[in-house]
Amino acid sequence: MSGEFIMHSQRWMTMLPLLAALCGGNAWAAGHDEGAAFSVRGFGTLGVARSSSDQAEFARDFSQPGGIKGGQWSGRIDSLLGVQANWRATPELELVGQLVSRYRYDESRVPQVEWAFAKWEPDARAALRAGRIGADFMMLADSRLVGYSSLTVRPSTDFFGPLFFSHFDGADVSLTWPLGGGLLRGKLFAGTTSEKTAMAGGIWDTSGVPVHGLVFDYLDGPWQWRASTASVKFSHDIEIARLLAIELRDFGATAAADALTIAGTTTRYHSLGVVYDAGPLQVQAMLNAIRHEAGYLNHSRAGYLLAGYRLGTVTPYAGVSWWKSSRKSLSTGLPDIPFAVLNQTFDFALSTSVADQTTYTLGARWDVRSNIALKLQWDAVRGSAASVLPFIRVQPGWNGRTDVISAVVDFIF
Repeated sequence: MSGEFIMHSQRWMTMLPLLAALCGGNAWAAGHDEGAAFSVRGFGTLGVARSSSDQAEFARDFSQPGGIKGGQWSGRIDSLLGVQANWRATPELELVGQLVSRYRYDESRVPQVEWAFAKWEPDARAALRAGRIGADFMMLADSRLVGYSSLTVRPSTDFFGPLFFSHFDGADVSLTWPLGGGLLRGKLFAGTTSEKTAMAGGIWDTSGVPVHGLVFDYLDGPWQWRASTASVKFSHDIEIARLLAIELRDFGATAAADALTIAGTTTRYHSLGVVYDAGPLQVQAMLNAIRHEAGYLNHSRAGYLLAGYRLGTVTPYAGVSWWKSSRKSLSTGLPDIPFAVLNQTFDFALSTSVADQTTYTLGARWDVRSNIALKLQWDAVRGSAASVLPFIRVQPGWNGRTDVISAVVDFIF
């Protein structure tokens, strides 16, 4: 069933764990009619949001070059449109393609191929996919663009913000077998990324970067558990860091220059997650740790807890999330006289990957029809003045605090 993407709203919560465990990591599935050999469906979000602070722009994740600020309503960070085609070529072989238009690193909304893979499933226990596949480095990660699948307006920014990979080109293989009254699924994946992202130092090209990982899911009744790990070895530097490193080397600050080098270094993503979904109650809890070999990037830890309770067609929800980085103690080793400006520039570069904040969320989802959901959400971001992630264009006087109000319409067709 991997790659199927649309389902009836009356079952969107009760089927979430089952589909996530059995669909190769997809946290939302359904879509084409089971008996149809070929189908085309779509999904989208029309949303507006505003932030109370004009000293930093709130963004959905690292893939976005700009955000919202200063009490101005904007639809740039959440609005998107996608279409997906599924072709059941044989009982064992399915072809899936997905095209999405969203706010991208270059400020355009040029449609991008998110999925384009073939899935071979000889039986219910084994599956092999090859092509462009959703990057489910973390639980529920590969359905982040489908707002209708999510209880909240957007996936937790504290938790998913640093994961700007939405797909990779490669293959994965999964095996599922019964264990202790439930189902255990293991999956290996490997490939290369094909994306770019907007960073404080400019556009960062991460295309052609090798990635591999391992995922374990366990499904038992209303419970789904996941443990995953992924490694990414970068091949390109952030341009502003590369130029600064050249200047540091010219003055003999080799260690500081090496710290700014990302090419050839590895980043590792580790995560744990659990979803409980029974009757009207849904609870999600996630933890992750991200470790960077590059000195320029700070290690980080994040987590969130979210609970919703369905009352007829309305589901109020509340959650808390946090994101904290461990800043590395690095310096140029150069005296302030005459290198004060160079030292300050180096310190500023390191400060651009600092996160130290907690976000409190309150909201409600109203399933108006079987294919339309309205959501209203308040996020209270409470961080330190040094916390600049995932904010963009942080200005002097930023205190790490803002309130974000969001209203969206999620739909499938």
